[in-house]
Amino acid sequence: MESYQGRHPYVGYVVKRYPRFSETFIVNEILAHERAGMKIDIFALGHVDETHFQDVIAKVRAPVTRFDDKQRNTDNLWALLNLAGREIPGFTARQAALQHHNVHEFAQATQLALAIRARGIQHLHAHFGTRATTVARLAAVLSGISYSFTAHAKDIYYPYKESTELALKLRDAAHAVTVSEYNLAYLREQYGHDANNVARLYNGIDLSIFRYSSPTQNTPAHILAVGRLVEKKGFPLLIDALHKLRLHHLPFRCTLIGDGPLREVLQQQIHAAGLSAQVTLPGLLPQAAIIDAMRSATLLAAPCIISEEGDRDGLPTVLLEAMALGTPVISTAVAGIPELVINRETGLCVPPQDSDALADAMARLIADAPLRQRLSEQARRLIEREFDIDSNAALLRNLFAGAVAERRDGEGSL
Repeated sequence: MESYQGRHPYVGYVVKRYPRFSETFIVNEILAHERAGMKIDIFALGHVDETHFQDVIAKVRAPVTRFDDKQRNTDNLWALLNLAGREIPGFTARQAALQHHNVHEFAQATQLALAIRARGIQHLHAHFGTRATTVARLAAVLSGISYSFTAHAKDIYYPYKESTELALKLRDAAHAVTVSEYNLAYLREQYGHDANNVARLYNGIDLSIFRYSSPTQNTPAHILAVGRLVEKKGFPLLIDALHKLRLHHLPFRCTLIGDGPLREVLQQQIHAAGLSAQVTLPGLLPQAAIIDAMRSATLLAAPCIISEEGDRDGLPTVLLEAMALGTPVISTAVAGIPELVINRETGLCVPPQDSDALADAMARLIADAPLRQRLSEQARRLIEREFDIDSNAALLRNLFAGAVAERRDGEGSL
C-alpha cells in the first residue's frame, strides 16, 4: 500500500455525480485544495447525465473514479467481497458489524474501501448528506479511516421517502460542515447532541477570477438572473415582477441564463405577459459568458423560494459571484441568503413569493445609482471577508488533518 506524505492528508472526495454544471462550489473547493498542495482523488457514484460543463472543470488535476450505481451480477458481488476480505485488514469483522440493506451502496462502499487501501487515502469527504455520505461512511468504516461531509440544502430539508440517516451521519462523522448559520441552527434544533460537531463554513469563490468593478449605468436597465430552471429558484415570480415593471412603463431587458424542467413553462409565461421582446432565455452558458453578463448587468435577481416539498437554496453561488464582481443583487429571505444579502447593506432582500416587493426593489435599484454603488462596495467587502475560497478551504483542510490525527492517535492507544 502506498502512503502519501506531505503537509496535508491524502483525501478522497465522494460525490453522487461529477461533474455537474450547477455544482461549481465543489469544483471551487477542490481547486483551492490543489492550489495549497493537497492530493485529492474524486469518486463519483453515478453516471454523468449532463451535456454541458463549466470550463473550470478542466483545471482540476485530481483523477476521477466512477463506480457503477447498480450491481446486477451476484457472482461479481461475491468476488468483490472476497477480494476486500483478502486485501483490507479487518474487513470481514467490520462488514459483519455493519447493518446496511442497500446492496448497491454497500458494493460501491466496498469498491471505495479497496481504492482507499490501494492508494493510501487517509480521509474521505462527501458533499451532500445523502448517498455520497452514505457510501463515504460505509467505506470509512470498512477501511478504518475517518470521514466528514458537507450538508447543503436539499439533503437537510427535503422529505425523502426513506430515511437518509442524517442523525447517524452527524453523530459518527469526524466532522460535519454546513454552509450557513441558518442551516447550523436548524440542524442543532432538529438533531440536538448529534449535531454537536457541525461547523458552519461558507462556500467560497476564487477572488482572482471575480475581480471587482463598479456597477454599470445601463439604459435601458439590464436585469440578469442565472440558475437551474427549477421551482426553488423562483423564476416565475421574477416574470410576474417584470410584468409589473412593464405595466409601469419602466424600460428594461432581462436575460435568464440556465436550463431545466421549467423552461417551457417560463417561455409560455413570458409570452403571456407580453415580455417576449424584453426577456431572453439563452440556455446554459460557460462561466466566462456568465461573468461577462454579470459585468454588463444593472442588477442580478435571485428570487429564491421554498418549494412545495421543502427544497430550498442554501447560499446560491451566483449571488457570491455577482457580489464579488460588483453587480448589485436582489434576493429573498430564504434559508441562509439574508446572511449574504443583508438588506440595504450588501443588497436588497425581499420576502419570498412577493412579486410586488420584488418589482419595487428592482425599480428602486434601477433608479438609484448611488444606492447601487454603495451596496456594490459593501457586498465586495463582505465577500472578501467571509467567502474567499482559499481561506475557507484552509479551514476545511484543518478539519481533515485533525480527523486523521485523531484517528491515528486513537489507533496508537489501542
